[in-house]
Amino acid sequence: MTTQIIMHDAAQRMRQFYALTKPRVTMLAVFCAVIGMFLATPGMVPWRVLFAGTAGIALLAGAAFAINCLIEQEIDAKMARTRARPLPRGELTSLQTVVFAGVIGGIGMLLLYRYVNALTMWLTFGTFVGYAIIYTILLKPATPQNIVIGGLSGAMPPLLGWTAVTGEVAPEALLLVLIIYAWTPPHFWALALYRTEDFTRAGLPMLPVTHGQKFTRLHVLLYTLVLIASTLLPFVYGMSGWIYLTAALALDGMFLYYAVRIYIAYSDRLAQQTFRYSVVYLAGLFTALLLDHYVV
Repeated sequence: MTTQIIMHDAAQRMRQFYALTKPRVTMLAVFCAVIGMFLATPGMVPWRVLFAGTAGIALLAGAAFAINCLIEQEIDAKMARTRARPLPRGELTSLQTVVFAGVIGGIGMLLLYRYVNALTMWLTFGTFVGYAIIYTILLKPATPQNIVIGGLSGAMPPLLGWTAVTGEVAPEALLLVLIIYAWTPPHFWALALYRTEDFTRAGLPMLPVTHGQKFTRLHVLLYTLVLIASTLLPFVYGMSGWIYLTAALALDGMFLYYAVRIYIAYSDRLAQQTFRYSVVYLAGLFTALLLDHYVV
């Protein structure tokens, strides 16, 4: 009986640490990084680079999200969306979170340095600093443009995957970064629109809080147009073919439909649908790039 209790407690503690890494966001970032790896080579990615690169990037991403949870634990406690996280609930301490982030981040850097390359390690570490420090501490509480300025760190995964395979930064990888960078504002502002009360209660200067819903709805539409233009660049540049272009146009058309509807006939339900679709959209776009890369 005692053994069962110990095992149950250990499993519960592991789930709490796992929750600190924001697993769904981490998985999307890692997915984009892996696609970047495969797009960087005409053949298959070497197994050592694939596994060590994926693990290293995932661990450093998880460490960044854990530090984000640490810094924002008081804010998270005020928001319905985040109050169930381990730190606001008192399930983990700040010291435990720092140690956890340090251990998994250190292992991630070691994997990237030892089995991938130093450039990828430093770029991934720079992404960690960009998100956990620059965005979380400096930008998020200071400006309603936080997600625009700080969005670069979240857009880096495909570049990290690309450099893991090639050891260099290439224009094709930067186009992938641009797509995610342009995707981030309409994705996040759709969430902010139906969570405006949460952000107001937490004292965060998100765009709907500082400039109102109508202004934010317009910017969702405008940034969606920028996103659509950026998704056409891989075809224009010659790194993808008609399979990708067809998929991109279809995905773009649906995103534009949601953005227009948000602007002219807003509802919280529509904003929720747009936010959820934006995740499917990004995954579909990068999947189409991968299929196009190997089929054409």
